[in-house]
Amino acid sequence: MNALLSVSDKTGIVDFARALHALGIKLISTGGTAKLLAEQGLPVTEVAEVTAFPEMLDGRVKTLHPKVHGGLLARRDVPEHMVALKAHGIDTIDLLVVNLYPFEATVAKPGCTLEDAIENIDIGGPAMVRSAAKNWKDVGVLTDAAQYADVLAELQAKGKLSDKTRFGLSVAAFNRISQYDGAISDYLSRLDFDETKDAPGYVPPAQLFAGQANGRFIKLQDLRYGENPHQQAAFYRDLYPAPGSLVTATQLQGKELSYNNIADADAAWECVKSFNEPACVIVKHANPCGVAVGAHPLEAYTKALQTDPTSAFGGIIAFNARVQGPAAEAVAKQFVEVLMAPDFSDEALAVFKSKPNVRILKIALPPGGGSAWDKGRNAMDIKRVGSGLLMQTADNHELALADLKVVSKIQPTPQQLQDLLFAWKVAKYVKSNAIVFCKNGMTMGVGAGQMSRLDSARIASIKAQHAGLSLAGTAVASDAFFPFRDGLDVVVDAGATCVIQPGGSMRDGEVIAAADERGVAMVFSGVRHFRH
Repeated sequence: MNALLSVSDKTGIVDFARALHALGIKLISTGGTAKLLAEQGLPVTEVAEVTAFPEMLDGRVKTLHPKVHGGLLARRDVPEHMVALKAHGIDTIDLLVVNLYPFEATVAKPGCTLEDAIENIDIGGPAMVRSAAKNWKDVGVLTDAAQYADVLAELQAKGKLSDKTRFGLSVAAFNRISQYDGAISDYLSRLDFDETKDAPGYVPPAQLFAGQANGRFIKLQDLRYGENPHQQAAFYRDLYPAPGSLVTATQLQGKELSYNNIADADAAWECVKSFNEPACVIVKHANPCGVAVGAHPLEAYTKALQTDPTSAFGGIIAFNARVQGPAAEAVAKQFVEVLMAPDFSDEALAVFKSKPNVRILKIALPPGGGSAWDKGRNAMDIKRVGSGLLMQTADNHELALADLKVVSKIQPTPQQLQDLLFAWKVAKYVKSNAIVFCKNGMTMGVGAGQMSRLDSARIASIKAQHAGLSLAGTAVASDAFFPFRDGLDVVVDAGATCVIQPGGSMRDGEVIAAADERGVAMVFSGVRHFRH
């Protein structure tokens, strides 16, 4: 048996090669890999000896040769293939170990030059991988050091690889080539090339949106069904997921996640990550039905639940701080589908042992502490439309106190300003049209997803009333401007004393005048937060 090893990332290659040699497998290698193996005392044949042709063009050409690809592509069950190999003095290659030039890592470096990017496009590696993967019935192809242990164990136990193993390796190899080519396409099709500036060290400016979008996602699991039982579904993650994002979660207990569980969990997780102090978010049907901050998770949960205990039944609950026993005991009194947090104490987990169906997800905080939650945010927001995609930068805008513009005669108090910022933060995660009443770090009424902003305001008031909450002295956030004063009148009639909205309507003057007439403070954010 012959094995060809040619790797850019040499992690584990020496030990793997040594184990192959112990099994009597002949080692063939290239360049730096061959030098490393020889330095470790392993007998290795250079590819140049096999091809009788030296590496050339600074290593650009070394494995693109019939004695390499013939050895990889020849079908052992086709006599004519084997006769052709013998006639040309070509040996079969039964195992190929290749990982590619680090193109993705190279272009991810700040200031990457076009020359560096181009020189890190692997040619011979992908060609060999494709040849071996195509001929999977006869050749095993490894493209990741994580595969070494299992392959070696099977070779040691059986002396060969099973068809199932070789086929799995082939699929993984073609997936890797697809990922690699996609990364090259993404990079090159974003560049705004200027030939007058092309020279060593040239860093072409990059467009935000590539000329071709190449989605690369890894399936995490098949789901029982989709949004409805008659739909099929699966859950995928980005090839390189951001730390602190939902797809990095570890499920500690509970039933398998459903399509709707995952969609709602993402909505809750994205919302709760936006708070620095301990916070709790309860989501139902992708909308926050209760959001609050507190001195600790128990206080945050208790306040969040008050907003809409009816909708919270069977909801998704997210915390941005470690959940201890007291908070767990409070949550366990309700029917909850999914519970998420960066961590759980042993006492908290013990509380839910008697409720094994509750899905508990631990999503580790990214390195860097609470401020690192931003690392877990999506950079792009993508929506599928008929035979196409809508792609936009994600709505990651954060509003600061200094960004607020007071437009009313009445100035908001410091406490009102904090309530307004809290309400604005929540409104960003509520489906449009969104109206959110808040006070003292908790939601008091949420109106979501209505065709009319007036109806959203009325619904928010009705929900507060049903929850037994008074809206007197509340702050209100509207995700988009009030086109007429009637929406303002509804929230003021309900008890609001200050309002935050983007502004930008042709009738802003009328709405501001109405605020002055009603004796409420109004501030403009200058930013709209539609969420469809």
